[in-house]
Amino acid sequence: MTTKEYDVFGIGSALMDFLLEVPADELVKLNLKKGHFHLIGEQESKKLLEYIKKHEVKIAPGGSSANTLYGVAILGGKAVFCGKVGKDDHGKTYKDIMFRNGVKPNLATDEKITGSAITFITPNSERTFAVHLGAALQLQKEDVIFEDLKKSKILHIEGYQLEDKNLREVSLHAMKLAKENGVMVSIDLGDPGIVERNKSDLLAMVKEFADITFANEAESKALTGLEPLEALNSLAKISPTAIVKVGKDGSYVKQGEQFIHIPAYTVKAVDSTGAGDMFAAGVLYGMSQGHTIEVAGHIGSYFAAKVVRQVGARLGTIDKKEVEKVINDVNKKQHQ
Repeated sequence: MTTKEYDVFGIGSALMDFLLEVPADELVKLNLKKGHFHLIGEQESKKLLEYIKKHEVKIAPGGSSANTLYGVAILGGKAVFCGKVGKDDHGKTYKDIMFRNGVKPNLATDEKITGSAITFITPNSERTFAVHLGAALQLQKEDVIFEDLKKSKILHIEGYQLEDKNLREVSLHAMKLAKENGVMVSIDLGDPGIVERNKSDLLAMVKEFADITFANEAESKALTGLEPLEALNSLAKISPTAIVKVGKDGSYVKQGEQFIHIPAYTVKAVDSTGAGDMFAAGVLYGMSQGHTIEVAGHIGSYFAAKVVRQVGARLGTIDKKEVEKVINDVNKKQHQ
């Protein structure tokens, strides 16, 4: 992998994230059920985007894969993100911020508006989501820039890309290109609902393409019907590197015959949003730099712990010396 120009090339839904705090009664006025996920249409999205202009809003480019690539970039890796945005101000902002954050944005444009994920946080810290996928659903095979993909060490696919028929075809196209050009394939299952609805297809995709598979406890059970350790063993039979995340208990990793428990770093958690994406970023960064899977797992665990201490899915900066200490501590332990 050392001769490749980029570390990770990711494909995902380009969604602009909007986070704001509101009183609970505001959600009633907006016809949103508190604590629930709402998939909304374009007109409702436009109304909500107009509504939130009256509030103090935290804005950042989002989407699972985009967050992971951002994490790779701030760790010092070279990342490319492929997605689709609208020909609007949000699309331009998305591209500009990704570029400033160190991610090369391979972003196609569409007449549909840029996708958005609006998160309403009520006083008890409960989150209510209103998501419009918009232009993200219009990604096409020709939007995948082949030259950048084949120059990458790892292709990362988010599970959300594997349910919609069109997006699945784009992802399959990219995974086939990756395999033909010596690019490792990473799949993050992403959501237990997606897994339940697409179980047989996902199993086939993991078996055919995945070099690295990420799943949390719920996703691994949805895919295999098994508890975490048994699910890990099942996944490891079809994916050379299998990872099952188990929250405060850390994660279980199996690579070939090697089994590793990666402990969670103990912190006071404020918001778990983005923890899985940052864990994946740390693992992919570590593997792309030639570290062992145990070192890579610890980088991921450390990175996830850093992000849950704040509100939002992205860290502003990270102390590279702390990352080096994590790497050195694991390397010393391995050689004792």
